[in-house]
Amino acid sequence: MANPDFLRTDSDAVRFVRAFFDAGKPVGVICHGPWTLIEADVVRGRRITSWPSLRTDLTNAGADWVDEECVTDNGLVSSRRPDDLPAFCAKIVEEFAEGRH
Repeated sequence: MANPDFLRTDSDAVRFVRAFFDAGKPVGVICHGPWTLIEADVVRGRRITSWPSLRTDLTNAGADWVDEECVTDNGLVSSRRPDDLPAFCAKIVEEFAEGRH
């Protein structure tokens, strides 16, 4: 959890993430990773999952948080925890193959 917390305070990392969304490129995020997406202001109106403790943060940022193994919303693939990696990896490969969204 420490690394995502540090990452969201890195303005270069936040700009990098926002640029992917602006360009319509697929993005994958798992566990506490959505903190960086919140900081980049790219979750508003999106359906997303995460580690359960981020629910309030994501909801307050305007996301539709759900407790599901893997969620896809217009190129954004999210999962809750390492146990979800098989579903997450399969879906993110599919999204990368589709390209821009």
